[in-house]
Amino acid sequence: MEEMDRTRAFVKDVKRLVIKVGTAVVTGNDGRLALGRLGSLCEQVKDLNTQGYEVVLVTSGAVGLGRQRLRYRKLVNSSFADLQKPQVQLDGKACAAVGQNSLMALYDSLFSQLDMSSAQLLVTDSDFRDKGFRRQLSETVMSLLSLRVIPIFNENDAISTRKAPYEDSSGIFWDNDSLAALLALELQADLLVLLSDVEGLYSGPPSDPQSKLIHTYVKEKHLGEITFGDKSRVGRGAENIIKVLQGKRIGTLFHQDAHLWESLKDVGAREMAVAARESSRQLQAMSSEERKKVLLDVADALEANEKLITAENDADVAAAEQAGYEKSLISRLVLNPRKISSLAKSIRMLANMEDPIGRILKRTQIADGLILEKTSCPLGVLLIVFESRPDALVQIASLAIQSGNGLLLKGGKEAKRSNAILHKVITEALPEGVGRKLIGLVTSRDEIPDLLNLDDVIDLVIPRGSNKLVSQIKSSTKIPVLGHADGICHVYVDKSADINMAKRIVLDAKVDYPAACNAMETLLVHKDLVQTGGLNDLIVDLRLEGVTLYGGRRASAELNIPETHSFHHEYNSTACTVEIVDDVQAAIDHIHEHGSAHTDCIITEDHEVAEVFLRQVDSAAVFHNASTRFCDGARFGLGAEVGISTSRIHARGPVGVEGLLTTRWILRGSGQVVDGDKGIVYTHKNIPVDS
Repeated sequence: MEEMDRTRAFVKDVKRLVIKVGTAVVTGNDGRLALGRLGSLCEQVKDLNTQGYEVVLVTSGAVGLGRQRLRYRKLVNSSFADLQKPQVQLDGKACAAVGQNSLMALYDSLFSQLDMSSAQLLVTDSDFRDKGFRRQLSETVMSLLSLRVIPIFNENDAISTRKAPYEDSSGIFWDNDSLAALLALELQADLLVLLSDVEGLYSGPPSDPQSKLIHTYVKEKHLGEITFGDKSRVGRGAENIIKVLQGKRIGTLFHQDAHLWESLKDVGAREMAVAARESSRQLQAMSSEERKKVLLDVADALEANEKLITAENDADVAAAEQAGYEKSLISRLVLNPRKISSLAKSIRMLANMEDPIGRILKRTQIADGLILEKTSCPLGVLLIVFESRPDALVQIASLAIQSGNGLLLKGGKEAKRSNAILHKVITEALPEGVGRKLIGLVTSRDEIPDLLNLDDVIDLVIPRGSNKLVSQIKSSTKIPVLGHADGICHVYVDKSADINMAKRIVLDAKVDYPAACNAMETLLVHKDLVQTGGLNDLIVDLRLEGVTLYGGRRASAELNIPETHSFHHEYNSTACTVEIVDDVQAAIDHIHEHGSAHTDCIITEDHEVAEVFLRQVDSAAVFHNASTRFCDGARFGLGAEVGISTSRIHARGPVGVEGLLTTRWILRGSGQVVDGDKGIVYTHKNIPVDS
């Protein structure tokens, strides 16, 4: 099965296409019709038509077919004496006139068998000089397409004023290839497919073993490399149309943005991951000061390109608003100058931290002259799949650089332009010794399954996004997955709480950034606060901030608010659930039953009650008298975070640099061998790390 090409993701949006069928596809080596290939072509056009594609055909073959028929007629009508005379070349225009009739009769017959209709449109170069003709041509084709009729174009060689096919390259078009290109422009087609007798464009004659197939043509690179030879006459190609529209890497792609894909071209998922690993090893080989400078250069580059970044982000935000995305998603998508400055500040903070790579975590004397060290080292290659938030790309990239890891990033389509410019700015700030392949940007969702199968190359997957995204990734890969599916955070207000403090914390936890995973989703209130008025104070303040309230069974009846359909629900908006509980133990039980083990908080002045809550709530982060919004890598002093993990293996809570490291054992000896442990006296003596 052909490899999916990341540069061809755009074909999923194709609706109207022009297909040019070459003579070598229509006819065989003997000049006769290639019925099998033509039948396959028509069947594929039928399938495309059924799927809603608008297909326009441009066909060659009339001259070749007419020449074959006229030769036969001439042979039948010739005497033996006539055959002894020098044979005169058949007139090409006469061949075209005879062959066109047969060619269209065949198309009509094949499409009729498929319960479809086709239409013939013969044009000449001079026709296109008339604006009225071009307008009428477009109107006629649009009418045919709306009726699901297949328009079939051909140059009318019988009356064309050009000198001869392939000899006159002047004028508006000069063969059916250029006619197809002209029609693609005139009819505003999304894709032009030229079916030829070879697999695509080669750097030289296809018969030459040294010639290479060019998968994506880049003018700046390939124009001077290509050698032109004679036309060939071997028929192939009709079976590839469906594969082209599936985004398979076949043939040669010409696209106006091809020069931007040069770094992506011909690089599959495995190659990208391997390149990231190789670059990460070069990064690890650098000194601490050199890696620090890399981060500082990235921070400077972000600020220097602020206008460019915000312009691209504004375009993403405008497109998201026009598409009708939810406000919470648009909020996460925004990347303003204040946020860019904050990101740069976080990167500088990260750069000034202690170098995490190669730290000695433990030193042990195993035996005399045999020293064992447990050291920190990078995991290897990380794959981060994230939605909506382009600032996550910056945080993750800076953490990967600091921890010496290679990185593959796949952002959401809603942040496509923001992610592309951020990736460009960051990778261009990397030194040549490390290379831009340290951080790969995955541009197509189709590549995710391939990447998730690379458990021998990718060491950790971190999904940042919806419950659905995280669940899909966890079920689709053998690679360890770090992250959380839900951020259902609770704030429990105990009977001894300072109500003014409680109001500040509850409001901050809910309305400071409702779309964040550490925002409060459920407010639990001690039953005594119903009588004292504390519950009412909290509810009034939430309503004044525009928060929509849903209640559990008790709160719904007490406050006359709609009952929630589920306590296990992440709103990600200015809405939350309220429930009344009997005591701290009831609050703990509620959190364990309905929570997601992310971040939970108790507000109380009773320190014994607080300690019970802190010890028993089994979440990644548990707070006393502090907003859940503090659960954040930057606020924890980690510099930045790749995400928040609710896993109980490896990192938990906000994951910073340390969560992207593993350990390596280094043993220093002086010639010792095990030899059945003869003569070895094990001491296993701990040695201070700083010694």
